[in-house]
Amino acid sequence: MGSALSLPRNMEKAVLMMAKKVLIVEDDSNIAELLNLYLEKEGFEPLVAKDGGKGVEQFRAFQPDLVLLDIMLPDLDGNAILKRLKAEEDTAVLPVIMLSAKSTEIDKVTSLENGADDYITKPFGIMELLSRVKAVLRRSGGKTAQKQGQLSCQGLLLDLDRRTASYESTEIVLTYKEFELLAYLMRNRGTAVSRDRLLEEVWGFQYEGETRTVDAHIKTLRQKLEAAECRNLIGTVRGYGYKIGG
Repeated sequence: MGSALSLPRNMEKAVLMMAKKVLIVEDDSNIAELLNLYLEKEGFEPLVAKDGGKGVEQFRAFQPDLVLLDIMLPDLDGNAILKRLKAEEDTAVLPVIMLSAKSTEIDKVTSLENGADDYITKPFGIMELLSRVKAVLRRSGGKTAQKQGQLSCQGLLLDLDRRTASYESTEIVLTYKEFELLAYLMRNRGTAVSRDRLLEEVWGFQYEGETRTVDAHIKTLRQKLEAAECRNLIGTVRGYGYKIGG
């Protein structure tokens, strides 16, 4: 029997990365080819879909670990595809990075509110894009591959697989980001979480210091919780952030 061979460290990294499938939904052939080339060099397994319809077909056939999704596709709007992904149980936690020439704040906010994990404007640097792909995959923590279970606190129940919220059998309808925000606070029960940390963990990148979006989401969350008779769940830590539980 021969001795087991150990791979050099850089080869180990490449083998691990090959398991990560990236679906590129992009109609610009030059950009698609560039992304395909560099992702392959980094050890990923990329697949290009040249329009939204082909992209939708590949979500289940290819079963990607991450999607790079252009917004301005010839047949379907990227944000409409994103909403469809986040509405279906099988793909709700699939990480998605939006690609677009649109660079206004409202364009970014729209995609992030629809459930995107990041938003990259064109033209972009390939090294920055690769870094963001790796960062989003690290944050996703393999959520697409395993059941996540439930979170509960003071009668509030979050089903992380079905992405539903209820308080004493009363269903609470939450947006994608509201659900992610509440889940993050519940996972860190008893710990004060800063607004900047919430932006980084829930919205997925530095939001240029615009922490008001966290406050706005917390306000809406509180209103929805209180409407279901779930009161005083989320506490404010003055000048810092928010906290659930003691």
